[in-house]
Amino acid sequence: MFRLFFAMLQFMSRLPVPGRWSQGLEVNQYVRGIITFPFVGLLLGSLAGLVFIVLQPWSGLPLAALGYVLALALLTGGFHLDGLADTFDGIFSARTREKMLEIMRDSRLGTHGGLALIFVLFAKVLLVSELSLRGNNMLGVLAGASVAGRAACVMLMYRQKYARESGMGNLFIGKVSGMQTAVTLACGALLCVLLVPVAGIWAFAITLAAMMAFAWALRRTLGGHTGDTLGAAIELGEVVFLLALL
Repeated sequence: MFRLFFAMLQFMSRLPVPGRWSQGLEVNQYVRGIITFPFVGLLLGSLAGLVFIVLQPWSGLPLAALGYVLALALLTGGFHLDGLADTFDGIFSARTREKMLEIMRDSRLGTHGGLALIFVLFAKVLLVSELSLRGNNMLGVLAGASVAGRAACVMLMYRQKYARESGMGNLFIGKVSGMQTAVTLACGALLCVLLVPVAGIWAFAITLAAMMAFAWALRRTLGGHTGDTLGAAIELGEVVFLLALL
């Protein structure tokens, strides 16, 4: 379990994880690591949340919220934000499915991807500021958002189809079992309840429903999912969780 956790942490973040901590795991075994996604989210969200807590007394809410967003982006290397931009560039291009997938591979940022990034980043800053003004335990809230986003993205993997011939997303999409999905969601729900008592479970349920709808919409549009759509789901899941807490 610990090797799987560190392998997923190395895969999903830019934290300096020693290679020996995940030594012996083959890439095709990474699918078993899906159950550690909520715990990876817990660590990343807590670290970014601590940045908010430290900055708030000195800089005020908006800049502290911006610090949290920047810290989370740096911790993940902008990995999920890149997936968000590529996904929205593709699905809003009004092209054929094949052309959409081609656009999503393009490293250049388009208008729709740029708008998606602006919306998500500004939404996080505004939501974090508002939730803090309402007296919430922000460390729990911010850690919970990262947990919910990474747990709920399993809905884009379980019984889903990979939209390409090959790619990183193919490690998980269509490969996750029902038991792994159930354990991942149960761990995500439990952590959200512990981090944000009472409201956390409802916010997680709303996030899960939103990601199920997102998965359905992308399957109709793209015929399946990719690594980019998984990144988009994580970013949007965090926003939905924070919004649900309002």
